[in-house]
Amino acid sequence: MTAPASTSTPATAGTDRVLRVSKGHGTQNDFVLVDGRTGTALDAQLVQALADRRAGVGGDGVIRLVASADLPEGAAVLAEDPAATWFMDYRNADGSIAEMCGNGVRVVAEYARALGLWDPAGGELVLGTRAGVRRVREAAGPAGEAWYAVDMGPWHLPGGADAATAGADAQVTVAGLDVPRAALSVDVGNPHTVLALADDAELAAADLTRAPAVEPLPPHGTNVELVVPLGEDRAADGTVVGRVRMRVHERGVGETRSCGTGACAAALAVRAWAGPQSPDVWLVDVPGGTVRVAVLPDGHVELAGPAVLVADLDVDLDALAV
Repeated sequence: MTAPASTSTPATAGTDRVLRVSKGHGTQNDFVLVDGRTGTALDAQLVQALADRRAGVGGDGVIRLVASADLPEGAAVLAEDPAATWFMDYRNADGSIAEMCGNGVRVVAEYARALGLWDPAGGELVLGTRAGVRRVREAAGPAGEAWYAVDMGPWHLPGGADAATAGADAQVTVAGLDVPRAALSVDVGNPHTVLALADDAELAAADLTRAPAVEPLPPHGTNVELVVPLGEDRAADGTVVGRVRMRVHERGVGETRSCGTGACAAALAVRAWAGPQSPDVWLVDVPGGTVRVAVLPDGHVELAGPAVLVADLDVDLDALAV
């Protein structure tokens, strides 16, 4: 593919309301990408139209890469780290504003690279998000493939020590499963609720076309991860690596093929359930592929996985009726 352009070009003769966008995905969690240097603003109507899979471009969300100095939220990240000059302005497919997205951070890194705004040879990409600063570096996947690794920042269990001891602080009812299940809340800059299932058959039986009912429901909603622990293995370098399989229902979106922060939450929950001797590195299998989660010594968590840009498009805004 060609690198995305920083200015729009006409999609059809006689059309002057054209928006240049790119389309990308991380383990099939897909996004419409907008270059904020063009001055394009996002609102709920435009996001919904772009993300529409039948009448628009289609995506789990829309991400605008914009100068941190151009957003009120950018002041906080610039105060945290003046190197965070670019900001990930992320919206869910329904138009709602979200803190950030782990798969989306990697895709934004690939987008910034294509736009010529970041060269990995020069060091990390320092990116502002509504959940704080995120740092991205190049990394190798399990088979040596090109991945990006993101320091996702600090994580915590909202239920504290009591939830860690009990292994749960919420109850989730999922269509297709016979009874409500105990679940653990995990915060990775955005809210998650993780429940364990017995096997792949239960995972397949879950109906995520409807939002699971979570009690108590966090004030701003929550993403729900259904996980099946798959045990542990030893990597070639001797590192013990855990593995889980996951499906996810994202607030404001529905079921997605992957969720980066959800993969982190899933690994952290299974690690908490497994006890103090559990691994610090986990492979998380999602419908769209596999990502790697590493618990870092400084209390942060790192997410690594692929990022792909698949197309550049000129969108006729009149055709979208926005």
